[in-house]
Amino acid sequence: MKKSILITISYFLIQGIAHNIGHPVTPAFVRSLDIPDYMFGVFFASMSFGLMIGGPIWGTLGDQGQKKKYILIGLILYSIGQLFFGYVGNQYIMIFFRFLSGIGAVAAITLLTSHIIELSSKDQRAKHLAYAAAALTLGASMGYYLGGFISTNEVIVDFLNLDSYSKIFLIQAIFNSAYAIFLYFTFVDSKFDIETPKKGNIFTNLKEVAHIRLSLLFFLISLTFMTIGATNLSKYIDVYFDELGYTPQDLGTFVFATGVVSVITSVLIVPIFTKLKKQLVAIAIIQLLSAAIVFYVFRASNFLLAAYTVYMIYVVSKAIYLPLEQNYISLHAQEGKYGRVMGVRQSFLSIGMVVGPLLGGFLYEKSSLLLFDSSALTFVIGVLLLGVVYILEKRYQQKIKNQEQIV
Repeated sequence: MKKSILITISYFLIQGIAHNIGHPVTPAFVRSLDIPDYMFGVFFASMSFGLMIGGPIWGTLGDQGQKKKYILIGLILYSIGQLFFGYVGNQYIMIFFRFLSGIGAVAAITLLTSHIIELSSKDQRAKHLAYAAAALTLGASMGYYLGGFISTNEVIVDFLNLDSYSKIFLIQAIFNSAYAIFLYFTFVDSKFDIETPKKGNIFTNLKEVAHIRLSLLFFLISLTFMTIGATNLSKYIDVYFDELGYTPQDLGTFVFATGVVSVITSVLIVPIFTKLKKQLVAIAIIQLLSAAIVFYVFRASNFLLAAYTVYMIYVVSKAIYLPLEQNYISLHAQEGKYGRVMGVRQSFLSIGMVVGPLLGGFLYEKSSLLLFDSSALTFVIGVLLLGVVYILEKRYQQKIKNQEQIV
């Protein structure tokens, strides 16, 4: 594996840590401010809205060159957003700073993903995306564990004088700034950033991504529904742990375990799936299995046991799904325009990350089981849409074949 790819994968690992340190304390932080529980979903949705708006913007800017500059600007915005989210104390102003965090975070998510694609040959692309996804997941789980450990360990609490949860967000902002410094000295733009003509403006570039194939559009809509379910699972399981009386450290340990499982899956199992020709079928089976697992786990008499056993099968499935999904979308992009396509992907992803928590907050107030069952349902809807994608792809391939015969 090339050194440039290894360095880029290391960025995903560090970003996963930096951007998740505050997550295990967020439910307790929100409640400590006497803010209603449903606002937890609003805060997450506002950040996701920032991801949705920022994705295609950063993607088109990055395709014009100087990815490093835009990633660094994004990381600075993220640090500012997280710092003020932890200290302003007003729930409505906090919404704005979560939105700013989303705008900032998505720069690196979008541009580092397109950077991996640009550096990889087509036959190695899915594998490298899997490694990047695994690094991000492992980093996220390490961030969860670190945030939970720092906020609950008595020695650390006394040493850092952590008299409020707000200081966790200060630590997060400092860690993220250190990551930005590291990236500044190590990131090297790809040949596409150097060779791509710097013409047009962001608005003309955004218009280009509107002309996508119908099958890809339905795939992206399917991605949105699957993201609604996955987002509500990942975010409201945090709240569910808190509701059941578990500490931030308990939550951090659990998420760390999911990260380890994801990494093992990405290294040992994902390469097998990336060789499959019928990847759409594999994605559909994965999502149906995920729906069944979610439907069972939150009905189990011993939730913690189910979470550390059956739920881990869902974690394995998700680790397989992500690189397959990214690889499918990358096949619809022209060289030098990967950032734009990944930006559009991020927007559809972010729609699910906005809609999910907003609906999830109200569903969770009615019943936690209702929230988790709705997640399973969105997986099934996503699979039905994949059926439409499969039909459209067949028609497109037949059309190409007929045109070749005429010529």
